[in-house]
Amino acid sequence: MEPLPGIRIRRLRLTGIDRSYDVDFTIEQQVRNLSVIAGAFSSGKTAVLEFISYGLGAKRHPRHHEVLRKVRSCLLEVELSGEPHVIERSVGEPSKVAFVRRGTLDSKPVSRAESRPVDPPGAQESLSTLLLSHCKLEGVQLREAPTSRESRTDPLSFRDLMWLAFLPNERVADKNFLFENDYMRKHKLRQVVDVVFGVHDDRAVELGQRIRELGGRLNHAKAELAAARAFLQEQAPTTLSDALSPLVYERELADIATQLQDLDEAAHAGTDFAARLRREHQRAAQISRRAAAVLRDCETQLARLMPLRAQYADDLLKLGMLGEAQQLFDPLSVTACPACLNRLPAPPTAADGRCSLCSHDLTDADEVLTLGAADAGSHAEGNRVDVAAEIRSTKARLKEITTYIDDLDVSLAALKLQAEDAAILEEQAAAAVDEATSPAVSPFLAARDDLHRRREQVLRLLDQAENTVKLQEGLDRRAATVERHEAQIARLKDELGQLGDATDDRDRIIAQVSSRYGDLLRKWRYPKVSQPFIKPDLTPFVRGEPYQEASSGARTLLTLAWQLAVFEIAVESGAAHPGFLMIDSPQKNLGHGGTLDAVIADAVAIDDFYHHLSVWLSDRGAKAQLIVVDNSPPLLTEGNVVARYSRNEDQPPYGLIEDETSAEGEEASQ
Repeated sequence: MEPLPGIRIRRLRLTGIDRSYDVDFTIEQQVRNLSVIAGAFSSGKTAVLEFISYGLGAKRHPRHHEVLRKVRSCLLEVELSGEPHVIERSVGEPSKVAFVRRGTLDSKPVSRAESRPVDPPGAQESLSTLLLSHCKLEGVQLREAPTSRESRTDPLSFRDLMWLAFLPNERVADKNFLFENDYMRKHKLRQVVDVVFGVHDDRAVELGQRIRELGGRLNHAKAELAAARAFLQEQAPTTLSDALSPLVYERELADIATQLQDLDEAAHAGTDFAARLRREHQRAAQISRRAAAVLRDCETQLARLMPLRAQYADDLLKLGMLGEAQQLFDPLSVTACPACLNRLPAPPTAADGRCSLCSHDLTDADEVLTLGAADAGSHAEGNRVDVAAEIRSTKARLKEITTYIDDLDVSLAALKLQAEDAAILEEQAAAAVDEATSPAVSPFLAARDDLHRRREQVLRLLDQAENTVKLQEGLDRRAATVERHEAQIARLKDELGQLGDATDDRDRIIAQVSSRYGDLLRKWRYPKVSQPFIKPDLTPFVRGEPYQEASSGARTLLTLAWQLAVFEIAVESGAAHPGFLMIDSPQKNLGHGGTLDAVIADAVAIDDFYHHLSVWLSDRGAKAQLIVVDNSPPLLTEGNVVARYSRNEDQPPYGLIEDETSAEGEEASQ
């Protein structure tokens, strides 16, 4: 069966530091036709759609405080032409690169992620080019001046195509819904619609350019594929054919790990008998360490006391010299007159407040003179050092230290013998443990060494197998690129051969879209609906007036009808549309958000909107997907609600960022 073209949204995952936040758009592994995200205001509903758009190449992502605090990357699981892929972009500063891999979010990656730049969108390896290739629009060029054949061209970007796949809240009921305030975007939107339906002017020229562009890419892809095959053939001709799957080696590694665990348990069980010997060895080692510590303490004390004893002996010598000095010359004795050098008849005294030697006036403190002969009165001896007492005290301390040192010296020999005996006993205990356990442990050690050698060999083989898988993936990717380009060229050639008149085809498509637009308004019971149609410039009319003239609630219905009409006709006609449509706030101005338009709100039931979606989607199978954000969808959509955010801590989930419930974290958009 030919794969279904287009893009389908499967799951959104916002990955944080310690947890993830998921929104699932599948049921029983199949994409839901209709998914509704419901809940209170400011709970993160709109952020879901914006993150989906970011995953598909939008320049920015929601920057609410709780998002920047909690989220680090955005992962979007999509189906590209029916095959699951995961697109990953970092969150914070909008990333310039997206990483794309085949597979799902929860399964092991089918292929390694490839880096795809977001800009420029026209680059061959860009994310936009990949997405457009699955919408049958790769290589499309848009003229900057649509009316000039000589105009320069810009490549179609997937961001341009999102105008038809995402109806954000700010465009619903907006008077510039079709970018009337921006000339270039207005004309580009018309070009995008024409390209999607294949009714644009110069279709033959444009198809020819695309065929040539894809032809060049095809030749480049074939050259790369041939070069890769030649390289592998030269390096390892049998590498790809003989290589085993990495899973084989991973299973063998798991088996070796199990054997090692069993071997360790068996070795432990087989050496339990040596537990007593090990305990004896531990006790001997403890005794040996204690004896060595006591010996070190004794040696340390001796090393510190020997200098102290020498210091006391030196002090005795100094005190002896001091005593001799006092006997030989008393520095305080004056026995001769310093002028005539004759001997004084009597020692100097204080008489009537004057010195008897120099007649100098004395203060009260100087009434007692300390000068005099060596054998003067007791008042002179009171200020001298008692050398004899100091000598006796020093000799006593020196004797004590000497006695303690002698005792330590005597015990040191015994301590050395004890430490040596304890060390010998420890060695004997260790030898006994080795002798008892060696015969039992040696076989286990040999087996363990063998298992480790096998493990190293398997790791080398696993590395080779993974490299082989990388090479095979590279070949498969290049071969798939060649096949895709060949299929696209063949399809474009068929389309070129079946071209009709562009003007007639465009008129036919506009008539179909206009008719569906009117049918939708009638089904939704638009008040006094008359003359609903869409002009060739895509402007929707009702009651003979353009949509800008309608009330706010009426503009909501008109913009919804325009967007859905284009989407439905594109899906039904097999046009080059992505195949999904996201709508934000279909009840805007009808009872939720903005100013309530009482006339329209009273006349229109939102049930009619959802009833039409359910009926239309039931006939589409897997060809279409709709995702709607609505504050309070009707009961008939209950089975289609994939997320309902309460903004109430007692009714989880609180919002998209479930664990952000503080007042600071309530800045998410609808």
